[in-house]
Amino acid sequence: MTDRTAAVTRETGETDIEVTLDLDGDGESTIETGIGFFDHMLDAFATHGLFDLTVRCDGDLAVDDHHTVEDVAITLGEAVTEALGEKRGIDRFADRRVPLDEAVATVVVDVSGRPYFEFGGEFSQATVGEFTSVMAKHFLRSLAMNAGLTLHASVEGENAHHEVEALFKGLARALDDATRIDDRRADAPSTKGEL
Repeated sequence: MTDRTAAVTRETGETDIEVTLDLDGDGESTIETGIGFFDHMLDAFATHGLFDLTVRCDGDLAVDDHHTVEDVAITLGEAVTEALGEKRGIDRFADRRVPLDEAVATVVVDVSGRPYFEFGGEFSQATVGEFTSVMAKHFLRSLAMNAGLTLHASVEGENAHHEVEALFKGLARALDDATRIDDRRADAPSTKGEL
């Protein structure tokens, strides 16, 4: 199997980002976004997806968390696309239902090359630390659009920390499942012959 790794940078007037990704890693991560809870979520994503992930972001946090979260998602989505290459042999589809105490998240993914996003549910509190809860939904959308994923996600619960964390863990597990290599398949999993 070839290396499924990527290194992507993004520099705008709002953020300066470096992301490295190994889809076949051990779950090791180094995360520095300036938003403690977001760092925790990206660490959980790496840990539960068994992705080796480095994220360094210098963002305009004096404004708010929006640009940092959005641009990290864009850059990570581009890294997923780069690491997957032609998507030969991947499982392509996956779904996970992940609980965290009273909260439960459902994530369904198709590594289709056709970005689409649907979300159900609401967050019980407006913020978790310096992280605006609805930015979890925006993170998922931005990731899906830039990684070429069809992504359906939903969450329910009573605590926004648990709700957001369940979503990130569900995303990690579903993306890990969908990007795994099936040794029986030599080509991309599509009747078209490519994704």
